[in-house]
Amino acid sequence: MRVLAISPYHGGSHQALLDGWIAGSRHEFLVLSLPPYHFKWRMRHAAVTISAQIRDRGLAELPFDAVFCTSMLNLAELRGLLPQAIRRPATVVYFHENQLAYPVRHDEPRDLHFAFTNLTTALSADAVWFNSAYNRDTLLDGLGALLRRMPDYGSLEPVAQVAARSRIMPPGVELVGSAPRPSGQPLHVLWAARWEYDKGPEAFFEALRALLRRGIPFRVSVLGASYREVPECFRQAREQLGRRIVRWGFLDDRNEYHAALREADVVVSTAAHEFFGIAVAEAVSAGCFPVLPNRLAYPEFFDPDALYDGTVIGLVDRLCDLAELKRTTGRLPTHHLRAVDRFSWMRTAPAMDAALEAVVAPPGQARSPGTA
Repeated sequence: MRVLAISPYHGGSHQALLDGWIAGSRHEFLVLSLPPYHFKWRMRHAAVTISAQIRDRGLAELPFDAVFCTSMLNLAELRGLLPQAIRRPATVVYFHENQLAYPVRHDEPRDLHFAFTNLTTALSADAVWFNSAYNRDTLLDGLGALLRRMPDYGSLEPVAQVAARSRIMPPGVELVGSAPRPSGQPLHVLWAARWEYDKGPEAFFEALRALLRRGIPFRVSVLGASYREVPECFRQAREQLGRRIVRWGFLDDRNEYHAALREADVVVSTAAHEFFGIAVAEAVSAGCFPVLPNRLAYPEFFDPDALYDGTVIGLVDRLCDLAELKRTTGRLPTHHLRAVDRFSWMRTAPAMDAALEAVVAPPGQARSPGTA
């Protein structure tokens, strides 16, 4: 099949999904993408910009079997801006996140226009894929609550239509491969997330300061991308943690990044926003023991012993227990490797291919490229 893939925010997990799928797919992809900056502007203008690219490159005349896009695109607007020919292929929209569960800064109101964009995009697609049930459920529940608040015409039928065409399709993960950790070293704690407020860095560093007060030996690597506005807690933590820091900052080289994951003992999340958690899954595949809050998408994919109660005290107590286990036994359990094996691209890419084929030509039906 020929697939037109549209990625209006092409970076991070959005790019990783497409790159991994294309590398393992039996189908042919043409990708239209925009840079991963200013997500609100991307959601506002992407349909106009992408429709112009399609017209200028003559892509509307090509016989695509399917159009795949992410929820950063207003698919309803795109279909209205394009010639009839490009509207005909089967359409799939992938939700990496949704705009009703994505956390906003405490001083910003939620822009509900983006939530309605999620709704109209989902209604415009033949199939709606989510990376987790948490993502799907928070969108559907949030849309229902939003429509019930409207002054009139608040029917929930559109939400039911989205639910009927929804499917959980976790992304593939680049499995890193585990390696033995050196014995005789204190617990090595890993942070592998964006340096932004929604990943909860204040809680993470507060927990590390509590370990210092308790006299618990540890080392720490703080990885992840940073942007123009880095929370102040990172600067303060770097000064406070000093010689305990093993690595600090973004690692552009994937081999070096994988080496950093194999060095650490535990990967910690304090996130207020996680619809799947690719970075955590990669770290676990490298042999890190997961220490994750009992919320968001984490309970869906990891066993209970990977979860703490979501508080700073709960995180500190868990890290203390693991530090003692490492001290007395020299190692930590590795059974969580099984939890991420299922996300191997060797399994995920064929599953996504098959799911896309079922949308293009449902069982018992035939559909040719370019037909309505």
